Amino acid sequence: MIPLSSSRVAVSGVVDEEVTVANETGAIVLSMQDLREVSGYAAESAQEVLEIFERAHPADPRPRDAIDAAWTFAQGGKRGKALRDTAWAALKAARDADTAAAGDAARAAMCAASAAYLHPLADAHQVKHILGAAAHAARAAELVAGDDRDVGAKRIERARRRATPAVIDVLGRYPAAPPGGRRVGKLLRDLDGALRVTGSEPTPRRDT
Repeated sequence: MIPLSSSRVAVSGVVDEEVTVANETGAIVLSMQDLREVSGYAAESAQEVLEIFERAHPADPRPRDAIDAAWTFAQGGKRGKALRDTAWAALKAARDADTAAAGDAARAAMCAASAAYLHPLADAHQVKHILGAAAHAARAAELVAGDDRDVGAKRIERARRRATPAVIDVLGRYPAAPPGGRRVGKLLRDLDGALRVTGSEPTPRRDT
């Protein structure tokens, strides 16, 4: 999920440009604003469980740095080296973590910094860039609660409610989340399915 270079991602500079998907191997047009919306959503998801990592590793700033980089981009910063470097560092922090919960919290931070590099390809695995932070955050919360699956389900519902129309719109341009991924993959698919249902619901009519 972590990009090795930014040249693979073709991004339109026009915020409201029409998005088209030719076929399963076709390109999706994404605006920079689309990427900022996705990054902000991912950063908020990771922020919710950062304390799980920092309680276990109070002297390790790597996941926090990744989330901060994601927020900076979401709020108008450049999409560049800081995102890539902090994403890799957060992944290393996840591998170094003493507990599985701390590891998933760090992976959520890694996903947040990686979200800016959502690839414009009609590939189901790209959904991980959009929802990966929320899925890892839900898993971290489950593990802290003694692997309580109800806790994870509540986190997924919270993530569903938090998703903006812009995030749901971007998600709808991609195929459904892929199989596999063990528990995190299941949480990812649960959120993906819930958001697609939300996105397909008609907008309530307002009486004037």
